[in-house]
Amino acid sequence: MPTNQQYRVDGLSALGDPTRRAIFERLADRPRAVGEVASELPVSRPAVSQHLRVLKDAGLVIDQRVGTRRVYSVDPEGLEALRAYFDQFWNRALAAFKDVAERRSKEV
Repeated sequence: MPTNQQYRVDGLSALGDPTRRAIFERLADRPRAVGEVASELPVSRPAVSQHLRVLKDAGLVIDQRVGTRRVYSVDPEGLEALRAYFDQFWNRALAAFKDVAERRSKEV
């Protein structure tokens, strides 16, 4: 039987959904409550809440209680993890480019 950890969504999978990506991008601008996010998108408040739950489970957003509302913002640690993931590819691409450039300069 799968554990809860096996069902956990990773950041890339969470951002694969266009609505979640739109929510994440809005939260990157500034923290927002569920109602505010829902008013900016063509989806219901309950749907936004579900998308936020997935983003939170993926470690991409955090929430804070402010009065009777929950205000969501991008989790810097989750964003750093995504950046580290992409940096490994960027670093490999730069190293490959350097190798090709050095090889070509030796051929000339």
